[in-house]
Amino acid sequence: MSKVFFSVGMSLDGFIAGPNGGPENPLGDGGTLIHQWVYNQKNFRELLKVGAGGETGRDNEIITRIMKRIGAKIKGNRKVKEGEANWPEEAPFHCPVYVLTHQRRNPWERKGGTTFYFTKDPIEVVLQLAKKAAGNKDVRISGGAETIRSYLSAGLIDEFSLHVTPIIMGTGVRLFEKIKKEKFSLEISEVVNSPMVTHLFYKVINHEKN
Repeated sequence: MSKVFFSVGMSLDGFIAGPNGGPENPLGDGGTLIHQWVYNQKNFRELLKVGAGGETGRDNEIITRIMKRIGAKIKGNRKVKEGEANWPEEAPFHCPVYVLTHQRRNPWERKGGTTFYFTKDPIEVVLQLAKKAAGNKDVRISGGAETIRSYLSAGLIDEFSLHVTPIIMGTGVRLFEKIKKEKFSLEISEVVNSPMVTHLFYKVINHEKN
């Protein structure tokens, strides 16, 4: 059965991006430090077509495993605006991407099989569209934080992973701020560490479904 998940990098003090983020400052001030472990992984370099080589160890295996399961994505409009100014001509998603927005916009097709669909529908309706597009693969809720919180608080997330780097941001965007914590609980399903990052995998127990 297709699953709904998210997977985000996080600082040790709980931030997934720095302050002052936007199209001219993707991930906010200092936000790229959260993802330093990613940039020299072979899978990442291949996705962004930034050259051959790269590391092929456990971190790369985890990135590859996550990417292979994705059949469709859901993103918030601010997340797309930030990325739109910085993605290469061939957007690195290679699947349908559903964008939550209040503004109407025609579908935006990019090279390599990525098409962005902009929708004002409720999040539950958008999820059903994404599931249909994903087929037997999974749907990734790709952020930003507000979009992830909305799906998590609505009981629509099955599992997630946090990739925690040993840095202290001090300020920025917190993922679990103002979350409806009474709606769900968590079970640890896997923990993997490397010199640069600790990968934490969780199963979500949605209370309203049980």
